[in-house]
Amino acid sequence: MDSRSAAHTLTRIAEYLELNGESRFKSRAYVQAARAIQQLDSDDLGPLLRSGELENVPGLGPATLAVVRDLVDEGDSSLLERLRESTPEGLLEMLRVPGLGPARIHQIHSGLGVDSLQGLEEAARDGSLTTLRGFGPRTAERILNGIAFLRQSDSLVLHPHAAAEAARLVTAIRQLPDVIRAEVAGSLRRCTEVVRSVVIVAGCGNSPSRVASAVTRWPGVRSVVGGGGRTLQVRFVDGTLLDLRCVPLADFAVALWRATGSPEHVAAVTAHAGDRELVFVGDQLRDAMGQTIPIADEAALYRRLDLDYIAPELREGMGELEAAADGTLPRLLELSDIRGVLHAHSQFSDGDSTIEEMAAAARARGWSYLGITDHSQSAFYAGGLTPDAILRQHEEIDRLNATLTDFRILKGIEADILPCGRVDYDGQTLSSFDYVIGSVHSRFGLNEAQMTDRVLKALDDPHLTILGHPTGRLLLTREAYAIDMHAVIERAAECAVAIELNADPHRLDLDWRLVRVARDRGVLIEIGPDAHSVQGLDNMQLGVSIGRKGWLSASDVLNARSADDVLAFAARRRDGATAGAPA
Repeated sequence: MDSRSAAHTLTRIAEYLELNGESRFKSRAYVQAARAIQQLDSDDLGPLLRSGELENVPGLGPATLAVVRDLVDEGDSSLLERLRESTPEGLLEMLRVPGLGPARIHQIHSGLGVDSLQGLEEAARDGSLTTLRGFGPRTAERILNGIAFLRQSDSLVLHPHAAAEAARLVTAIRQLPDVIRAEVAGSLRRCTEVVRSVVIVAGCGNSPSRVASAVTRWPGVRSVVGGGGRTLQVRFVDGTLLDLRCVPLADFAVALWRATGSPEHVAAVTAHAGDRELVFVGDQLRDAMGQTIPIADEAALYRRLDLDYIAPELREGMGELEAAADGTLPRLLELSDIRGVLHAHSQFSDGDSTIEEMAAAARARGWSYLGITDHSQSAFYAGGLTPDAILRQHEEIDRLNATLTDFRILKGIEADILPCGRVDYDGQTLSSFDYVIGSVHSRFGLNEAQMTDRVLKALDDPHLTILGHPTGRLLLTREAYAIDMHAVIERAAECAVAIELNADPHRLDLDWRLVRVARDRGVLIEIGPDAHSVQGLDNMQLGVSIGRKGWLSASDVLNARSADDVLAFAARRRDGATAGAPA
């Protein structure tokens, strides 16, 4: 372990401590330790640690030395990983805003409940930020400028952030004179997890070029590429990038299709049309005689090409055209197919809401059950449940269930998969739960063989029902840890363990490409909002969209089944059966 890497880890720990409201004195100790380690300029701290020389370095104390020892012995820091897991992912995004330090982010989070970059921007715009002590209008303006700078320097944004910007832009475009229709297209419509630009197609009555020109004169436009024509790219001062295509209304359907599909999808469909002596000329479909074929909508376009309708989420050039040609496209999952939620936290660990509040919110959303899966005891940094706390929680769930007639609260747990591969708690304790989600929350620095072996061992535990957020990624923040997911999917299929598609917009883990691999192997997918509040339950909408992108039907999803089916699935797993899920 070199001194530069160790110093970086100590600095990150200091930032996380402040994000979590720890004293400035405590975080400063880690900053001082980072500086001391950096000055050593060593390629290998191991010999200095083993000889005892590090203990005599000014600025290093027992706590910071323990971090260095962890780095030397294990290659990563368990303290840093615990802090990462106990900190809302959105606060990490906020940390990237120039001029906004961790202490102020903690103040914003604790004072306003803001936990995302989008929420920070809204608070700065609507004036609520200025209600905090030390935050005036100038501070709010500086934060908005910092967010704009961040977007300009790093154009990829999470799907929900892009969706919010797209909703505002398409509403404004629809209000322009001569605009008859306007729809969002591009990767956002295909529901990719991160988005570079907002793509909008506008169907116009008389003058598409004039509509495009009007957009270039909007307040907040920073730069324009392609002005003077029907297609242009606009960069706004806050960093938002808009790709706008204005077309005559008669060309709208083809233009929307072209602007939605990936290049691979568009190329495949274009070649398919050519096989039928049809050709795309701009945003028109023409026959062998050169005559334009009227196309009312995208469904009509696919019909004219002898294809079943291909949903936007599938238009990636990954076999969807062949399936549309031979009638084997799946009936894609809908939000209405979801019958309950199996991954949610309460105030018993690190959630913001009570079990009763979470249950009421789930019931109001039309679901018939809610599984409470607070953290297990090894996740003490997230308020993990001790055996006594488990008893109290189960008593509360029993009391609440006694008052419910058409809704059920299930007793779940999100148990840590320990570095050795053991699932947290003993077998007797694990058997007290209706089902168990097993997740990795530490030691992300293991190599691929070690991490894969760790997870495979956990899958062999008959108490494990669902493998939670299986690659540990945090979009735009942390890469997935090294793991052979194909081997994991294969073992899950053999053991009849479900795999989670974690619907938190910062995770969306399992990746949609691997969702399809798991589906094809017969592995059930659980779509979990990983809700830590009532509002977090709404992550399910995005989770379903990503599931659709992974070709999921209702029959592929564990929580599209009844509570009794979920319990039967878990029970068969506990009994050691490997026959799979109920029909």
